[in-house]
Amino acid sequence: QVQLVESGGGLVQAGGSLRLSCAASERTFNSNVMGWFRQAPGKEREFVARISWTGWTIYYADSVKGRFTISRDNAKKTVYLQMNSLKPEDTAIYFCAADPSGTGSTWSYWGQGTQVTVSS
Repeated sequence: QVQLVESGGGLVQAGGSLRLSCAASERTFNSNVMGWFRQAPGKEREFVARISWTGWTIYYADSVKGRFTISRDNAKKTVYLQMNSLKPEDTAIYFCAADPSGTGSTWSYWGQGTQVTVSS
């Protein structure tokens, strides 16, 4: 079983930065595609970014390209989301997810989420 614990959320002014972390407990973290999703109030959960287990393949949602950076440290079993130039529309609960299939489309494990609030 994979347990994912997010941290790093908070309140920031527009234009500011935050760095989210997601620590995985399961020893096969290295073989999982890891991703970040978000859910704003009244909206469906949406994809933000994902990274392959090697770190060589990365995808971003168009809405965050050029502002957010996903990375991972396999030795620490942790994936990060560096968020710069934050906008009020980035306000959401951010979730970390793991895909053990390696396809980037089977998100079997989820964290509890961390709140990010961007004030205007």
